[in-house]
Amino acid sequence: MLQPITAKEMEYVVDSLSNEDLLIKQNAVMAASATTPALKQASMQMIQTHQQHTQMLLQALSQHQPLAPTQPQN
Repeated sequence: MLQPITAKEMEYVVDSLSNEDLLIKQNAVMAASATTPALKQASMQMIQTHQQHTQMLLQALSQHQPLAPTQPQN
């Protein structure tokens, strides 16, 4: 049974999403400046991996969305 996400857990998810976004951007820069096909390919694979991580985090949030309070919490 799913439980509502706590504020602290939400902070962790937001931080994780931010980190995944940063890693995607860093690997995009590396892919664009790669001097060898192997380095470019490795960077592109890392981009895909971090995009998958982002999708997994967003899916987890969407599964918990129905449990979220509809009114601001005091």
